[in-house]
Amino acid sequence: MEPTSALLGVVGKTNVGKSTFFSAATEIEVPIENRPFVTIQPNIGIGYARKRCVHVELGLPKCDASNSACIMGYRYIPVKMMDVAGLIPGAHEGRGLGNKFLDDLRRSDVMLLVVDASGSTNEEGMQVAPGTYDPVNEVKFVIDEIDEWMYQSIKSDWDRIVRLASLGALKDPIGEFAQRVSGFGISRDHVEQALAKIKVSDTELPKLPPEDLRRLVLTLREMTKPMVIVANKIDIPTAEKNLHRLSEAFPQYPVIPTTALGELLLRKLSKKGVVDYMPGDPEFKIKDRSSLDSRTSTALEMLKGLMEKYGGTGVVQAINAALFNVLNLIAVYPVEDFNKYTDRQGRVLPDVLLVPRGSTARDLAFRVHTDLGRTFLYAVNAKTKQRVGANYTLNDDDVVKIVASATRA
Repeated sequence: MEPTSALLGVVGKTNVGKSTFFSAATEIEVPIENRPFVTIQPNIGIGYARKRCVHVELGLPKCDASNSACIMGYRYIPVKMMDVAGLIPGAHEGRGLGNKFLDDLRRSDVMLLVVDASGSTNEEGMQVAPGTYDPVNEVKFVIDEIDEWMYQSIKSDWDRIVRLASLGALKDPIGEFAQRVSGFGISRDHVEQALAKIKVSDTELPKLPPEDLRRLVLTLREMTKPMVIVANKIDIPTAEKNLHRLSEAFPQYPVIPTTALGELLLRKLSKKGVVDYMPGDPEFKIKDRSSLDSRTSTALEMLKGLMEKYGGTGVVQAINAALFNVLNLIAVYPVEDFNKYTDRQGRVLPDVLLVPRGSTARDLAFRVHTDLGRTFLYAVNAKTKQRVGANYTLNDDDVVKIVASATRA
């Protein structure tokens, strides 16, 4: 199954449960220990977003999912995830594994910022008594490290842009700057939008003083490296009081109550047939109590209460928030036969693609295949059976047939 083109970066301070979260989301065994710097090389894996499959809405008995999985009426849509080395203060200056972490982070489209909501690890990632460290400060320091890393990296080449401008050799300031920052996933459009936000013209760009350059970099980071706060370790009692504080301190980011350890436990027990659980469910059922020892049984009872309170373990919910709330993606199902909702092999709704909200029918054609985009004639909305043009704006759960000059309706 090919994952969506988005890349989720699992980031945060050391020893907050990042690797546990990553392992729970991807079911990849990674080193998990209660000490800093367990993750040295980035771990790459596939996690899954979850949403109701459109075959349920259409009244179809089933679908033949191929690029995703459809289980009990829910589509599990693959997405690439990367777990990078943990941060400590001064990472942008090379402390710990800071430079390695930050270089890996360049590629991510959205960050899942895993935080120890229980306050049981200090700024260096060492264990402390639960409730003695402030997770709000933890989020601030991670964001500050990322901002400072981007600023220092961009500033290192700033003199060249200033020099070219002073010599009259900088014909396209925005283009030159956009090329310099392209390694961060920043485009010319991003630069133009950021300059408009801070009210700086293109001719003023090469003359920016350090404080305004920093403001520009921060604006670009906010635009191109959005975040979801994964408030982990809610299984520790001191976490509950911090959830509201995190939401108040960072209203711009979704805050997802999470127990990565709980999700990992459920997935392992589900594989063994001990519990009945689908990732993203708000509850689970114990199928075989006889195989549980007293410690696991107690843990499951506590987990059941947490999931009732928060609507799940938070792992799939965090992935959903990143893709559907932050990146604002929608699901679209391309088909060949718009009456039967099938592809050329007769498979029912085999494919689902995640595209940005606001995408058009022609955008979808290019996503399916470059040649379809180039030779696009029209599309058919399979739900309404109506023809739509190239500029038709796609809706979530649309089922669409693309008609190009080399194909027939």
